[in-house]
Amino acid sequence: MSCLRRRSRPRSPAVKTPLEDDDLLSEILLRLPPQPSSLPRASLVCKRWRSLATDPGFFRRFRRHHRRNPPLLGIFNRDADLSFIPTLEAPNRVPPGRFSLQPGDGGRFLSLGCRHGLVLTLDVKPNQMLVWDPVTGDQHRLDIPPGLATHAEKTTVNGAVLRVGGGAHFQVVLAVNGNDDRQHERVLACVYSSATGLWGDLISTRLPSEVPRSGCPTLVFTGKTAVMARGSLYWILAGNFAGILEFDLEKQSLGVIQVPVHMLEEGDYQFSIMQAEGGGLGLLFQTDLSFQLWKRKTDCDGVDSWALGRTIELDKLLCLDLWSSVIILGFAENNNVVFFWTSGNLFMVHLESLQFKTLFETTILPHYHPFESVYTADVGVGVGHDGVDLFHHT
Repeated sequence: MSCLRRRSRPRSPAVKTPLEDDDLLSEILLRLPPQPSSLPRASLVCKRWRSLATDPGFFRRFRRHHRRNPPLLGIFNRDADLSFIPTLEAPNRVPPGRFSLQPGDGGRFLSLGCRHGLVLTLDVKPNQMLVWDPVTGDQHRLDIPPGLATHAEKTTVNGAVLRVGGGAHFQVVLAVNGNDDRQHERVLACVYSSATGLWGDLISTRLPSEVPRSGCPTLVFTGKTAVMARGSLYWILAGNFAGILEFDLEKQSLGVIQVPVHMLEEGDYQFSIMQAEGGGLGLLFQTDLSFQLWKRKTDCDGVDSWALGRTIELDKLLCLDLWSSVIILGFAENNNVVFFWTSGNLFMVHLESLQFKTLFETTILPHYHPFESVYTADVGVGVGHDGVDLFHHT
């Protein structure tokens, strides 16, 4: 009698857990907070995690994924050769020397602002625009288009940089006073696209004909950087006409916006352009020891006007006396943070949470340009005194 033998069932393939699947793991790591220490900490788990976290291609994805919520890494001092001052605490603090841009012999940089992880600066000696990515080290030099160059030689040129669609391509928008006739002033603008490598056509608008406020021509003021809100760039106009210059990125058109009259009575530079609460164009007006937050609104008839929103009383948040002066020095668009000086200290305040931070003591009041970008510290090169190392994507 033969023995019955059991047929062995074929073994089913082992099911991978999410952490064993490289594609799923990369999606998980992609959603880590965009702080400089996030990927280095993940890389310490095991060799496989380290291989993913340190891959240059993954880092590019990581930057793109967090492009809408980058951390505020620090500020650039425009008046000190673009020296970088970190604002984060360890282990996310970026060493001050990590982001450094050296001019050529006898050269001088005039920074015009930062946006989307890029810095736009005027290299004064060759009279060229320089677009710089401090994280990757990439640099792009642009000649000022002839239609603007002749005017830029006589007066101040201003500009702004932005990435297009969150990708690698960028645009540069330059604006300048377009003529010497103070009775019929106009502003010119021109847009460069890295996708085509070309400057577009000149765009112009007339400034309102008013009784001159000063003997100086109207300038696209470089003392405060452009602010981007709902598809437009905004600069302060100062001189014969004081107000706001708008460049609509979709329509490729220029426009001029009046500011509340009482703000001009206090001085041309007592207000700063900002993103309004809820989006759109806003103003931050400093009066005595308070910040007033204004918003541009449009009624049902299509008429635009300014409306006062919140008032932030600084003397109730900080120990200030009645004689303290307050000077606004910068605004970070993505993080909704204002930098200001008072009582011998530089402060930063988040306008929504009203959380304050004292950065350092100073009696010098330069122009500060906040730098918001996704940056990650390096692994395995030796830890510095800031508690983190640096990825070198150059």
